[in-house]
Amino acid sequence: MLGLSVFAIAEGVCFVFDWGRPTDYADPFVGFSTIRRLFVLDQSGAQSEIPQSRRNFFAAESFPASKEKNTFRVFCLGGSTVQGRPFSKETSFTIWLELSLKAADDSRDWEVVNCGGISYASYRLVPILQECLAYEPNLFILCTGHNEFLEEREYEHVKYASSVVKRPLEALSQFRSFTLYREALFQATGKTSNPDVTNQRVMKAEVDALLDYRGGLQLYHRDEQWKAEVMRHFEHNLRHMIAIARDAGVPLMMIRPPSNLCDCPPFKSQHRDGLTPAKIREWEVLIEQAKRHYRSDLQRAIQLLKQAIEIDEEFAFTFYELGKCYETLGLREQARDVFSRAKELDVCPLRILQPMEHVMAEVAEATSTPLIDAHELLERNCPKGILGDSLLVDHIHPTFRGHQMIANALTEEMARRRWVKPADDWQAKRSRAYQSHFDSIETIYFLHGLETVKALRKWTRGRVDGPP
Repeated sequence: MLGLSVFAIAEGVCFVFDWGRPTDYADPFVGFSTIRRLFVLDQSGAQSEIPQSRRNFFAAESFPASKEKNTFRVFCLGGSTVQGRPFSKETSFTIWLELSLKAADDSRDWEVVNCGGISYASYRLVPILQECLAYEPNLFILCTGHNEFLEEREYEHVKYASSVVKRPLEALSQFRSFTLYREALFQATGKTSNPDVTNQRVMKAEVDALLDYRGGLQLYHRDEQWKAEVMRHFEHNLRHMIAIARDAGVPLMMIRPPSNLCDCPPFKSQHRDGLTPAKIREWEVLIEQAKRHYRSDLQRAIQLLKQAIEIDEEFAFTFYELGKCYETLGLREQARDVFSRAKELDVCPLRILQPMEHVMAEVAEATSTPLIDAHELLERNCPKGILGDSLLVDHIHPTFRGHQMIANALTEEMARRRWVKPADDWQAKRSRAYQSHFDSIETIYFLHGLETVKALRKWTRGRVDGPP
């Protein structure tokens, strides 16, 4: 105990003098050419707002620059799902959450700030979260995972610790004294804590998605090493943001984003490596035979598709077709399994991958971070029992009802944690508030959203009129 007390004293001294803060280090995976503030003061100086220059990616949003004492301020960070695409924030879960909180507990002033950026991946959310610490947040809500593969970036410069030392290092890195010791060691040896930072991939100030370019879909190819590195970066960003929030004393909640399984075919399928022309022809014959049985004999079609999968177990669309056969026959579990497999094999992964979902759950458990599983929540309310078009308008974005369900789940979790204290009649009051807000939205808003749906579907299939 006497020996351990030395480390406890050292940690206490570091805390008092604010030395060795673990969150004060650069992202070892990527850097940015420029980091621009998301919020600026308006002309009056009374409101913090997202400037016009950022509104190609963010919806118009503002909040009082001077926070009132009774205000509970929530910042929601993520991609287009948070923003409410293909519509906008007026029907996103952030608006419904604010209405829900106001209906539940009128003893506080509730502010829910939408920081959802179109195509924004987790690494682009880190500086936004850091910036928002200056605006007196009471809670962060993080919903991310779908956009990790949109931008081109390399990881050759990143050096990974062996699995034997990874977990102990992660544990030690939470201590200020260890961080300070590590920095001192690097300086003594003439190195930096990020020895390869000069070789980082420098990202543009705003998203430069591959699919924004003509033929962008053709740039996607199966690359398991790159996929693994992207997922490592995703885990790093989750842990980093949770650590930043915890270090500032601000609670954080995570949302596992939903994915359309049964009504969204893979965006790009690719044959496995080493498949000979003869085997490809054999596979093609089986697929054509299966198609001829779709209307007359689904059991035979299933057999043929399985034979095709034996030849090529990596072609994503075959699994999707098999899933549709199972779905038609009412075989829900088999259908969900192969739909999920089709998503995982998609060479253009625009939906969060299963290993990333597992990482999110593991990080949430390890850090005691509340996690709302929006996919499971919506799927429980689907008529077919598999998440699809009934609650998603496309491959990932919830319907209006889906956004309301997410907001309701967030409110319930906040109530469990005593951040909100609902009144007895609050749910009926919430329903009236939802309907009143929905009725107040002009028709042009919905028409514009429908046009965005069409454009988004072209974008996901690589058919855009972007730069050459």
